[in-house]
Amino acid sequence: MTDVNAPPQGRTTVLHLVGSAVDTFHADLSRVYAADALDTLDDPARFRMIVASVDPHRTWRVAETMAGLDAAAPLPLSDAVAHIDTLGVDVILPQMFCLPGMTTYRALADLLGIPLLGNGSDLMALTADKARTRAVVAAAGVPVPTGRVLTGTGPTRSAPPLPAVVKPADSDNSVGVTLVRTPEEFDAAVTEASRFSSRVLVEDYVELGREVRCGVVVVDGEPVCLPLEEYAVDAATAPIRTREDKLRRSDDGELYLAAKTVDRAWIVPTDDPVTARVHDLALRAHAALGCRYYSLFDFRIDPEGTPWFLEAGLYCSYARGSVVTTMAAAAGIDARTLFDHGLRELERLTGTRLPRPDDHTDRSEEGTPS
Repeated sequence: MTDVNAPPQGRTTVLHLVGSAVDTFHADLSRVYAADALDTLDDPARFRMIVASVDPHRTWRVAETMAGLDAAAPLPLSDAVAHIDTLGVDVILPQMFCLPGMTTYRALADLLGIPLLGNGSDLMALTADKARTRAVVAAAGVPVPTGRVLTGTGPTRSAPPLPAVVKPADSDNSVGVTLVRTPEEFDAAVTEASRFSSRVLVEDYVELGREVRCGVVVVDGEPVCLPLEEYAVDAATAPIRTREDKLRRSDDGELYLAAKTVDRAWIVPTDDPVTARVHDLALRAHAALGCRYYSLFDFRIDPEGTPWFLEAGLYCSYARGSVVTTMAAAAGIDARTLFDHGLRELERLTGTRLPRPDDHTDRSEEGTPS
């Protein structure tokens, strides 16, 4: 195995930021995507891959493979940052999905002066707040369900117009989300959502027609919409998507992506009338939020065919199982080509040129690229 401190010699050094400082669930989720990305992007002639992982105890380990993390020396944050600073990293690829991982830990790229291939910590902090995100895209003309934010707990609130969807204002993967149809269910739904956030978003329920996701990727500086992915929902039996619809554990405890089977998710034909409507709104949301590299948005389609914005999920691991990668594949863009688009956009945004295989300069003494 190549020494993690070896000179890059013309390869682009990519650091995968992995794990979770919050809990085992998010750490496992991160590792599922990161392992897939490392396998998908494996190209030793072009890339030198490094994994920097943080665990819920906020201990760091750095290695060249996921398997190598177990044998790597545990490091506190200060030592980990100092070590990463010596590795000649060209690009940081974020693979963390807990709230600090999507915000605070992405900001390490700014601290280190290393380009981040993904939306920055400031935008991720904005879109982690569903209520603030709704306000921004609504101002750009994107329809959003009527909603309000509650704070605190207790059975003192009157129920909103029903049915309504009650959810934590800043949690992902549908944790704490409840469809409320009767006043008697409302307080329990707020209490459940409050387990995951101090702020609870209550939205009018959009009667079900369909539920889709739209990805946008930036190619040569221009945002391009990808084919939609549609999810299995049913007005009677499954009117909203739950955590179990997205993530599950196998009998041996391994986390896996439940929404990746053909009976749970599928690509919408591009000539479907809903595609053009959603594409228009996705481009508006992408521009209004100031997204970079890529974006991803969830829409609810009512029985009349009107799309309603639900939330933004501005992440892409470049793994084959990643939603944006799946959509890109449907458009004829494989995962490695999609990654190349990201790298070229990074060069355009930063004004730097990443190392290539035909570069033979030894950069081991150049320090960390800016």
